[in-house]
Amino acid sequence: MIEEREREREELKTTKQSISPFSLANTKQIYHNSFSFAFHQTLFKMAVPLLLSIVLVFSLTSFSAESRLSTTYYSRKCPRFQQIVLDTITNKQITSPTTAAGTLRLFFHDCMIEGCDASVLISSNSFNTAERDADINHSLPGDAFDVVVRAKIALELECPGIVSCSDILALATRDLVTMVGGPFYQVYLGRKDGFISKATNVEGKLPKSTMGMNEIINLFTAKGFSIQEMVALSGAHTIGFSHCKEFANRLFNYSKYSSVDPTLNPRYADGLKRACANYKSNPEISTFNDLMTPNKFDNKYYQNLPRGLGLLATDRAMIEDLRTRPFALKYAYNQTVFFEDFARAMQKLSLVGVKQGRWGEIRRRCDAFNYIKTSN
Repeated sequence: MIEEREREREELKTTKQSISPFSLANTKQIYHNSFSFAFHQTLFKMAVPLLLSIVLVFSLTSFSAESRLSTTYYSRKCPRFQQIVLDTITNKQITSPTTAAGTLRLFFHDCMIEGCDASVLISSNSFNTAERDADINHSLPGDAFDVVVRAKIALELECPGIVSCSDILALATRDLVTMVGGPFYQVYLGRKDGFISKATNVEGKLPKSTMGMNEIINLFTAKGFSIQEMVALSGAHTIGFSHCKEFANRLFNYSKYSSVDPTLNPRYADGLKRACANYKSNPEISTFNDLMTPNKFDNKYYQNLPRGLGLLATDRAMIEDLRTRPFALKYAYNQTVFFEDFARAMQKLSLVGVKQGRWGEIRRRCDAFNYIKTSN
């Protein structure tokens, strides 16, 4: 018996020496000696990490399933959530028709800074200068803040401590866009409100009218958006308005060769100059982004660009830059395609930086953390 085992060991040793580890024959020989100690040892070494990886995948899958947002998140906790939000925004939009555009802009600013966590709604206090008081956010309209606050008050009466301000803002934005003619898209719910809101965190995270296209593209790609998605999201300019100071450089003393940006439609430029003549003494003067259908969500914004009717310098850049021009023209020719791409991009935007679990809270008031932050 001992002699037979010694002979088997010698045969196995000879086989290992004569067969290259890279040859196909090696695979056959390993299976042929499948009951050898060497094979069992190898199998065990392979099985342990495989088993651990299976356990890890299972654990991660379970975790993501538990933390996943849902369109029916409040169906049991607060079944009238969506109806209360809809009633609130409908009344507000009727009395203040710019609410839809303002809320859409507010939502974009919120998501691009700390993620979609209602951090932009926080008011400053003696301990902290909040996001909303950063220079670029000073022009965010009061009606947009007001509609979220109104919905929150109504929901606290219906189901106190259940609905987050970030979910209210996300749903109100979708419903208001749809209300003024824009596309419907699913809003996934279950966000928590964030713990951080600092004006110092805003710089470099939002597009400015003075930025070149390279800067804007880099800003969006840093958040995971493609150039096409960036152009689609820019279609939000089809509603709303901009203050004269955002585009005054195109109207007055543009260059040493021309006082007005020559790419602007001349009649359009004349009208803008008259409207913004006193913008320095009255910085609140503004004009609609879309001259044709300012309160309707459509693709007129893109149709305006090749005609020299784009209001901002970034609008001009979008139709001139070879990376963005094809998408802008596609949306100008086909509103259905624009709506489809805008809906997908908005759904993606609504999932940026979402807070859940211990990383967030359900605020009692949308403009204040539940506990006062005593340091910046």
